[in-house]
Amino acid sequence: MNTMTHKGYAARVEYSEDDECFVGHVAGIRDVIGFHGESVSELRAAFEEAVDDYLATCAKLDREPNHPYSGQFRLRLRPELHARAAIAAETKGKSLNTWVSEVIERSITAA
Repeated sequence: MNTMTHKGYAARVEYSEDDECFVGHVAGIRDVIGFHGESVSELRAAFEEAVDDYLATCAKLDREPNHPYSGQFRLRLRPELHARAAIAAETKGKSLNTWVSEVIERSITAA
């Protein structure tokens, strides 16, 4: 996965053949924050500057910055899958939230 992180914000990074540089966008927020650089070190510096500028601008405008994720999300499952997951969690002595969090963590770590 091509990502960078700074102050809790993550960026998706790609290489633009047309522009001959790396291009990044902050992921997971409604506001649009983009940056670019010709080298990895330039890209990293541009990303950190973009996030810092975004946070400073929000502070000047007395506006709450978008935060990448709240830690909560709603998930829709087939009732049968929901039941199987709840049973799996219960047999491990865990809440469904804890069990799902651990399964997702293992899945992401293995990827």
